[in-house]
Amino acid sequence: MNLQARVKAILTTPATEWPVIAAESTDVPSLYQNYILILAAIPAVCQFLGQVVIGLPFFGRVSPGAALVSAVLTYVVSLVSVYIAAWVIEKLAPNFGSSGNTAQALKLVAYASTPVWVAGLLKLIPALGVLVIIAAIYSIYLCYLGMTPVMKTPADKVVVYMIVSALVVIVIQVVLGMVVGSLAITGAMTSYGA
Repeated sequence: MNLQARVKAILTTPATEWPVIAAESTDVPSLYQNYILILAAIPAVCQFLGQVVIGLPFFGRVSPGAALVSAVLTYVVSLVSVYIAAWVIEKLAPNFGSSGNTAQALKLVAYASTPVWVAGLLKLIPALGVLVIIAAIYSIYLCYLGMTPVMKTPADKVVVYMIVSALVVIVIQVVLGMVVGSLAITGAMTSYGA
């Protein structure tokens, strides 16, 4: 299935798309190359353009160097975060009567992340970026729908599995965010000074 068709199907008919996704044979590099690298770039590129071309209300435009550092870090964090979440889901699977390898877990996380990546278009207008929260809620729903077909999770364990996975991922993300935040500040200061 091509990229555009997959995006449309997972956004509009997820209940029928998840079994198709679950049955597909793929690997981690293919998922990154054919889906994740492309879609995860949307928020980063739009953030850069929104900050440099359109500017922030009341604050003006951000320097191109600082905006580039921020966009690159956003992109890298997105790529790493997807893998970390998949790793957590895979490792927790046996505790919730689920099964699946890294590729299956990555399929779940990547395709469930689609609404957030597509909503990254809103970052072209920085003031609208907050609407990505709606896409994040839809992503959670997509993950819920995908747990049973992709990870073979029993229906009665899906919610608990999602909550535990989310808590572990959030802790990891906070730590990762702190590291990236310090790198962003250092990068912005370097760009500003240049």
